[in-house]
Amino acid sequence: MPVPTNDFKARLTSDTPQLGLWLALGSGYTTEIAAGAGFDWLLIDGEHAPNDLLTIRDQLMVLVGHDVSPVVRIPHNDPALIKQMLDIGVQSLLCPMVNSADEARAIVEAMRYPPLGIRGVGHMLGRASAFNGITDYLGTAEDQLCLIVQAESVAAMEALEEICAVDGVDGVFIGPADLCADMGLLPDMAHPDLRAAVQDGLKRIRAAGKAAGIIDGEPILIQQDIDAGANFVALGADVLLLADAMRGLAKTWKARIT
Repeated sequence: MPVPTNDFKARLTSDTPQLGLWLALGSGYTTEIAAGAGFDWLLIDGEHAPNDLLTIRDQLMVLVGHDVSPVVRIPHNDPALIKQMLDIGVQSLLCPMVNSADEARAIVEAMRYPPLGIRGVGHMLGRASAFNGITDYLGTAEDQLCLIVQAESVAAMEALEEICAVDGVDGVFIGPADLCADMGLLPDMAHPDLRAAVQDGLKRIRAAGKAAGIIDGEPILIQQDIDAGANFVALGADVLLLADAMRGLAKTWKARIT
C-alpha cells in the first residue's frame, strides 16, 4: 500500500496556474471555511503566523477529504523540524530564505532517508504513515514529497539557476516583500525595479524546468506574475481578507449614520 498521491506536486507540471490562499489565523475553523472556497491549494503558515506543530497538525486533519492541497511553510529550515513536519503528514513544504544551492541541498537531505539523506526513521509513530498502516511508506513516501524553496533576497535571485538545478527541488517561490526589503525599496511593493526582478525571476525559474510561485495582493500584480510564468499563485491571506471586510463594513455603516 503506497502513500497518497500528492495532487499539488502533480499539478505543478501544468502551465495552468494553481490558485491558493495563505492561512495565517492558526484556526481550524478558518481552514475549514477556506477548504470549501474553491482554491487549489492552501498555505498553512508557520513562519509569520501563530502556528506550531500541533496547530499545523490539526489543520491538516481538517483538510482531509477536501478537494484542496495543503502546503506548509516552516519558520526555519531545521532538519529536526522538517522531520517532525513530514511525520505528521506534510507532503508539500515551503522553506523560507534559501539563498544558495547548498542550502537547498541541505533541505533535500533532511527530507530523504539514508543513505541519500539524514531523515530519521520514525514514520510508524505518525499520521504520515497512517500510524504504520501504510505498509510501503518507506518505499513510496519520497516520491510524493514536494519541496518549494523561497527566493527572497538578491543573493537568491542571483543563484536561481543553481538552486533550480538541485535534485529534489520541485519549485521556487519568490517572496516579493523580503526581496523588496533586500533591494532597499520598502515599502514600495510596486516599484519598477522590484517588479522587473520578480518577472525576470519567474521566467528564469520556468526556463529551468521548475514550478514558479509567488504571493501578491493586487490584481494587476497577480496578472503580471501569471503573465511572467507563475504557475502557483497565492491570491491573498485569510487574516487580511477578514480584517479588510470588517473595516469596510464598519466604515460603510458609520458613514451612513453620521
